[in-house]
Amino acid sequence: MKITDRVKDLIKSGGEWISSVDMENEMISHPSVLEAAVVGVNHPKWEERPLALVTLRGEQKGKVNKEDILEHISKKFAKWQLPDEVKFVDSIPKTSVGKIDKKAIREQYKDIYRKK
Repeated sequence: MKITDRVKDLIKSGGEWISSVDMENEMISHPSVLEAAVVGVNHPKWEERPLALVTLRGEQKGKVNKEDILEHISKKFAKWQLPDEVKFVDSIPKTSVGKIDKKAIREQYKDIYRKK
């Protein structure tokens, strides 16, 4: 048995499970990525789809795009698991103890896939 994520941080897309922690760790292994957060966001067709927030190292801002990140993580993840959106942000919301605030991210981006 391998436990990879808290149940609330697993993403259920089209009946299949995606580990947000595994995906974050793979994104962070990209040399330009300083920090990454992946959350499941409601989707009208697939129940949920992954959304990635990425902060880049200072000198890399503007040099890395969505396709670069997706290409990097596609070595470990199937095409259907890849996030539909990769948002480059200056900072990722944190809780009072410094952990990534996935609840706040889900709330902030709750309608991102409904507009499509």
